[in-house]
Amino acid sequence: MSENLSLKSFVVLMKSAKYMQEIVKKDISSHGMKISDFAVLEALYHKGRQTIRQISEAVLISTGSITYVIDKLEAKGLLERKHCREDRRVVYIHITDKGTQLMDEIFPQHQQVIEEIFTDISDTEKEQLIDLLKQVGKQEGKAKGE
Repeated sequence: MSENLSLKSFVVLMKSAKYMQEIVKKDISSHGMKISDFAVLEALYHKGRQTIRQISEAVLISTGSITYVIDKLEAKGLLERKHCREDRRVVYIHITDKGTQLMDEIFPQHQQVIEEIFTDISDTEKEQLIDLLKQVGKQEGKAKGE
């Protein structure tokens, strides 16, 4: 029987993703944060102000769950809500100075953890991996019948 490379690719990808998620979760929790909290702060830290919908799409968490995370982070003084002057229905989420200071402190350490995961992979191999994973991701539309 021939080896099913699609199935093997899937299994290896899923095991790799699980491994990376465990490392990232351990790193983030060492800073007293949950992954969802860190993901929201990281999106605001790197992209600037965002709407709840934009954050939800960036971090792949439902808008209902994002609202809860934002409420918790706002209570800690790490971010704030501001209404759009042109359209009061739109609310932007901003990272505060306190949130920026926190991310200035922990993000470089987090980035180093990610670098260590990929330490034995060349830049060329990383570029190939990115291209391959993008090809797999393009299948999403087909799976949804688009």
